[in-house]
Amino acid sequence: MLGIAAAVLFVIAFLINAADIATNDLFSSVNIMLVGLALLALHVAGVGANRPSRRR
Repeated sequence: MLGIAAAVLFVIAFLINAADIATNDLFSSVNIMLVGLALLALHVAGVGANRPSRRR
C-alpha cells in the first residue's frame, strides 16, 4: 500500500515539474518527491506489510 502511495506521489511530482506549475514551497515537486521516497523506504523496510489474520 505504501508503494502505491509513493508511485502516486511520484506521478504528481512529475506532473508539477513537467507542466512547470508554480506552487508554494510546501507543494513543490521536490518536497512531494521526498515524501514519495520516504514512503518507498517504509515499503521496502516492510512497514505495514503484515496484516493480522483471524484464525478460527
